[in-house]
Amino acid sequence: MFLQNLPSDLRAEILMAYLLGGSQGFKVVQKGLHKRNVYKDILDVVEDTDGTPLLDLGRSSLYNGLPEYMFHPIDRFNNLPQYEEKERFAQELEQQQKEKERAGRYFSPIDVGLMLLRMETTELIRPFTDANQLLFDILADRLNDEQRANRFIRQAIPFLPCCKLIRGNRTLLTLLLRKVFLEEGLRIDVRERETECKDDLPRYDDRLDVALDDSFVGNVYDEMVRTYELHYWNNEACDEHFLSFVADLEMFRQFIEDYFLAVEEVLRFDITNDEPTLRLTDDMVFNYLDYNTNI
Repeated sequence: MFLQNLPSDLRAEILMAYLLGGSQGFKVVQKGLHKRNVYKDILDVVEDTDGTPLLDLGRSSLYNGLPEYMFHPIDRFNNLPQYEEKERFAQELEQQQKEKERAGRYFSPIDVGLMLLRMETTELIRPFTDANQLLFDILADRLNDEQRANRFIRQAIPFLPCCKLIRGNRTLLTLLLRKVFLEEGLRIDVRERETECKDDLPRYDDRLDVALDDSFVGNVYDEMVRTYELHYWNNEACDEHFLSFVADLEMFRQFIEDYFLAVEEVLRFDITNDEPTLRLTDDMVFNYLDYNTNI
């Protein structure tokens, strides 16, 4: 496999994990002196003589971080004879290049080992960084274990990074609720109802010392309120699981208010049942009992 058109900001550890995950061998050569691993970390990928991908990396080797006198004479280019200065300089430069190649081969197993260690570390932290998991944990740090175990809250946690956009947007909030309840097999309808509202703490005086004529200032008013009707059609709606369902729904309602609603907004769910009530005598809906019914 020969790789082409790789992104310029691709880290070498990610590419190495991909190749190893596909049981693909590769070779690494470190040709750079910089320590950056974000831009141009992978200088080039060429095909070696045996068909193995050869990764040219713009990283420095362990050799580049050690003192120069450990591998080369520090006065190599000093006191060169003037009459053969160019020839001796070329010879010393060639000798130094061979020493650098020997040092690179000597440290290459250590360099590759350190890269494999960084690759393993990258793979270990990947579950905590994929899908904004780290951002989820930061935004939901106040949730207790019971809230994290709530089936509705678990469905809504992936929307937390977008809470700033959803807050105050009724359309996005409705889509969020429909998505969450759809995963649970429930249907939610939106209704605009005229509701009598009362402001218990009005920001103005409800009595004035002047004549108001036909106007009236008070703390009771009518307003169109958006209501979410949740249709719950469990065959046994009044069994022991219904109260648990209501408790989970109330916990989810408080979660939505904390993260996706404005400060003064309140969310309410109206739980309805689609199944008609069974009656023995009904002039509109006739219910036929089985022949062996004991009355």
